[in-house]
Amino acid sequence: MNCITHLSPGLWRYPNDESLRYKDIEYWQNIAKIAEKGLFDAIFIADVLGVYELYQNNDINALAYAVQTPVNDPVQLAAIGAAVTKNLGFGITAGVPFEHPFPFARRLSTLDHLTKGRVGWNIVTGYLPSANKNMGTKELPHDERYEVADEYMEVIYKLLEGSWEDDAVILDRQSGKFANADKIHHIGHKGKYFEVPGIHVCEPSLQRTPVLFQAGNSPRGLQFAAQNAEAIFISPMTKEYTKTAVKRVREALIKAGRDPYSAKIYVLACVVTDQTQRLAEAKYKDLLRYVNEEGSLVLNSGWLGEDLSKYNLDQPLTQIKSNAMLGKVEEYTHSKTDDGKEWTLRELIKVGGIGALGQKIIGGAKEVADTLEELVNEADADGFNLAYATTPGTFEDIVEFIVPELQKRGVYQEEYAQGTLRNKLFGKGDRLPNSHRGAKYRVGGELSSINDYANTGRKY
Repeated sequence: MNCITHLSPGLWRYPNDESLRYKDIEYWQNIAKIAEKGLFDAIFIADVLGVYELYQNNDINALAYAVQTPVNDPVQLAAIGAAVTKNLGFGITAGVPFEHPFPFARRLSTLDHLTKGRVGWNIVTGYLPSANKNMGTKELPHDERYEVADEYMEVIYKLLEGSWEDDAVILDRQSGKFANADKIHHIGHKGKYFEVPGIHVCEPSLQRTPVLFQAGNSPRGLQFAAQNAEAIFISPMTKEYTKTAVKRVREALIKAGRDPYSAKIYVLACVVTDQTQRLAEAKYKDLLRYVNEEGSLVLNSGWLGEDLSKYNLDQPLTQIKSNAMLGKVEEYTHSKTDDGKEWTLRELIKVGGIGALGQKIIGGAKEVADTLEELVNEADADGFNLAYATTPGTFEDIVEFIVPELQKRGVYQEEYAQGTLRNKLFGKGDRLPNSHRGAKYRVGGELSSINDYANTGRKY
């Protein structure tokens, strides 16, 4: 995240951590170079627009401990990183409630042009009440946020996929015509939440629609992800619950009429590694000394939609009523920790203080690689969304110790595939597959035969 404290409160104080440099271009370009050296698929930039103010019903602790505040915009980081890399993808987060789809579609196309098709979009519906307050909008019920997102995506698909035909740009130097206007269509959208009558103001980029990421884990969020996402993030905190979470996603994809493997499933994991198991465990123990417990409670209060200062440290987390991340609330209610304990605040702080609410994998190269392979093979996951303890230290360690071990086992790429991020991930070209919801809005698609809004006689 484009901030100081993302998922590991207090770790900015750790020796050699550079997160205080989050305002520097060189800091982000260095992270991009490290990731490309390690043949990572992409850097995923999370985001929130708002302040964590549920804990003790104020924002004092969020500000005091720099808990995802201050936070800069994520979108520019894709262009900054692409300038010093050739293959690395960039997944940027942007919230549906906070930017109208018409200008946001332009931002997506611009990034896809500048990165030569290496951008993805993590679609979020927002969960911090403070964001709605500062936007002057009311906080919607959890499921209605996804109703808005459904229509938002419809507008995005119409603009990116259906406004310009593939051969609209003609570059006729003799006549001076840049484009054939008859092949650029007004989308004529008029829905419950948005009205967008005109054209997309950018010519098509390589991917048109960037690779679509999503992390909805509630029943309604999962439905949305299954209908739209090409990569789905999950964050189960135990190995056993990982199997359940992956199975739910595969089943949701089938229910949405898609192939269960048409989307990649990435498990949130924080890897702490070194030359040996002993050194890795010592490093983890040292990292724990810097965890800020108050900051961890601030984060978790925001994620769970509940003021956790009201709870005793050893009280089971079974009474939370949330309008935020419902999937997490469900996990705490229906699962136990890896050592069989009920989820309490004490367990939450212990597990979530470093790398937040995902798997903790601690060990030397062999031990970590064993665990990664086990999670992929037994849980049917596709890969990992790597949380960090320190930056860039966590990434440097993974590139130095883990990547070579995985390559030696033949389970990790040794070179990048050619083309866009979508082609690198799926090997089936640059554009959305024909079976995807968004492809139906292309000219000639089953959802594209509406009259042109401008009533020019052209057809959308």
